[in-house]
Parts: sequence; C-alpha cells; structure tokens
Amino acid sequence: MITRFAFKKQLQNLAQSSDKSTYLLAISGGADSMVLAYLFNELRDLGYEFQIAHINYQLRGKDSVSDQKVVEDFCKKNHIKFHLYEVSEIDNKPENSIQLWAREIRYQFFRKIQEQENLDFLVTAHHLNDQLETFIINLSKASGINGLSGIPANENNILRPLLNFSKEEIYHFAEENKIEFREDLSNKKSDYLRNKIRNEIVPKLSETNENFLENFAKSISYLNQTKDFVQKQIQEIETKLLISDKEYKILSKEKLALESDFVKFEIFKKHGFTQPEENEKIFLAETGSSFYSKEFKLTINRKELIFSNLNSKNTIYKEIILTNGLDLNQNRLNIDISKHINAPKDFIWQFDAEKLIFPLKLRTKKEGDIFYPVKFAGKKKVSKFFKDEKISVLEKEKIWILCDGEDQVLGIIPYRQDRRFQANNDTPKKVIVQWIEELPIL
Repeated sequence: MITRFAFKKQLQNLAQSSDKSTYLLAISGGADSMVLAYLFNELRDLGYEFQIAHINYQLRGKDSVSDQKVVEDFCKKNHIKFHLYEVSEIDNKPENSIQLWAREIRYQFFRKIQEQENLDFLVTAHHLNDQLETFIINLSKASGINGLSGIPANENNILRPLLNFSKEEIYHFAEENKIEFREDLSNKKSDYLRNKIRNEIVPKLSETNENFLENFAKSISYLNQTKDFVQKQIQEIETKLLISDKEYKILSKEKLALESDFVKFEIFKKHGFTQPEENEKIFLAETGSSFYSKEFKLTINRKELIFSNLNSKNTIYKEIILTNGLDLNQNRLNIDISKHINAPKDFIWQFDAEKLIFPLKLRTKKEGDIFYPVKFAGKKKVSKFFKDEKISVLEKEKIWILCDGEDQVLGIIPYRQDRRFQANNDTPKKVIVQWIEELPIL
C-alpha cells in the first residue's frame, strides 16, 4: 500500500543520501506520474527540493494540450518550478519508431534541465505493471539475466521509487487523495507490443493466480539478487584474468578462452561488445587486429586482449614541434629530444640539413606511414616495420616518429633512421637529433 512513509523510505534507499538531495520529476499527466508529483509535494515540509518537467509531443491534439494543463496547473497551485518542452517541426518526427524518437527527446531535455538547475536525480513514475511488461518483452528477446531483472530502480541517477507499487495501488491512492490526472486513451489500443502485452497478455496471466503480481514482484527481487551475485563472480573471474590495469586493461586471451560462453559474453558486454557471434571472431583474430565498441577499442596482442578507452588521452594523436629551421650562419644544429620525450635507448642521428624541410617535429603514428630505413633496400610501411621487429601493441602506441615539414618520416625513435636524409662525412650542414643521458662532446 502506498503511504507517505513507505514512499519516503523507498526514495531514501534509492538515493542513498540525505534529504538534501534535489530531484527533477518527469511528469506526463497520467495517474502514475501525478501520484509521484503529489507524494513529492507531501515531502516538501521535510526539506525535499524538486522541480517538474513535462513534454508536449503534439501527438494527440487537444488531449496533449489537456495533459500539459493538468501538470502546469498542479505546479502553479503548489508553487513548483515547471519546465516545458513543446515538440516542433525541427524535431523531425519519424514515420516509424515514434517511441524511440520520443524517448531520445525527453531524456535530452531532462538532462539539460538537470545540468542547468544542478539537480541530483531524475525521477520517473514507472510502476510494478511496467516492470512486468518489460520482463515479458525481454523474455521474448532472450536477453539473459539482466533483461529478466527488469527495470532498475536506480540507474545512472535515474530513480524509480514507485516500482514496487502496482497500477491498481496507484489508482486507488489517486482516488483516495482526489488527485487530478489524465488518462491516455491511446494506451487502450494494442498497436504497440507493450500495449498488446498490457491489454491482452497481463490480464490472462493475472487470471491464473490472484496473487500473480505480488509473486512476480518477489521473483524480480530474487532475480536482482541473483544478478548481483553473478556480477560479483564475473568480477572475480576478470580479476584473475587481469595482466595489467594501468594505462590499459589487459586480460589473458588464453585464460578467457577456457571460460564458459556466458563468462566471455558478460566480460565482453562490460566493454560494449554485445554480439556473441562477433565476439567469437576475437579469439580467431591475428595479432594487431582491432575491434571497436562505442567506448572501447579492443586490440589483439598475441596472448593478450588489450582494452583502451576511446576517450582516453592515450588514443589521441600527438605532435611536438622541435625546430623551425637552421640559421644561415650555422653549419650544425643539435636537437636534444630528451626534454620532450622518453626513449627506450640512446641514439644519435645525423641529417643533411639541405635535404630537410622544416619545421621538424615529433608525432605519433598515422595510418599509411612509410619510410626508407637504413640498412634496408626499398621502402617499408611503418606498420610492417613494427611487425617485423616484433614490437608489441602497447609499445607501438608509445613510439614517437620524427618527421619533417611535409610529414615525411625521418626516423622511428629510437629504432631506425630514414636513409634518404642521412648525412655523410662530406655533408656541409648537419642537423643532429639525439636522445642520450650524458651528451657527448661534439
């Protein structure tokens, strides 16, 4: 049963913070959201601070206007800050996927208000019947334990404090407290999958057991406890597979291959790789192969799986200008790059200044880089050079390349110089590029 005390306790458990948290309520005007607004308003005397946001999608003509008015009138009557977004032509309403389009619009709007108003949590009015509908939808998709666990009560600072209450309880509370709300008649149509489940399947299931919804709530609770337990086990397995977690997360490819398909899927899913058939290709891929999710790059390095965050500074192209040129009166220019970068070993390279195009610079590798390495015939791709030298994937990303003003490769530091620009004993003007701890006397 919904009471002020039960709601307050549920809200505190979800927010896991004091009463000083601030909230943005997503209010549509329906019974569930207006009950949510009413309950929050009842807590104002305890110091709860909240604001209300409403979106008019312009999809139901006068009914959309009436929905907006109910919410707006409630805010005016109770002196609550009200935020409105009215969908217009610039929002490009699609012919299909209306629900996905609407979801994207509302969450963009909600996050914008949260940021502007500095509000801690977004609160929605999802209830137990929504939970059941979502469970059935996910059951039909073979979505695994995460999907069967239903709608999370707290996810990314989105709180759903009514999830434990049924639609019947919400309607009873609204009637008992004379709360005005609007009924969305489009929900009575079974043209969407969720509406079909709501109108046709759930009533049949409820006929099988008078305590069906109550028992379902217990089942969801058990599933969530199971999910938490499984995730802890997955984390323990991942820790055993971990080789390094400093600049990159590196897992043992060999050990992960021995785990069950379920464990593999869960570990890959944590990094955004959610297609089991695609994940199998990872174990067959050659060293140097890369796979991408929205947030991660996965690189194969012999017996290792290297996960690097695509937003990490390690993946950003870098460039350092060394010198703009050689003075006319100079016959020699020494460039000590130890002040700019670290190198795995000492080296000294001599270049013919008259063959160089300035400025000289250090940069990270680019796709398609080629050079003419000393002691080799012909040209070579930098990527092929790395492979032949058995330079690991991690080492590759840390290697600096010396280039001229036209981006020609002068050398791969500290491995090999490009022979085209090499100085000899008769070279009148030289540029010396070196990395050495104790500089020699020249």
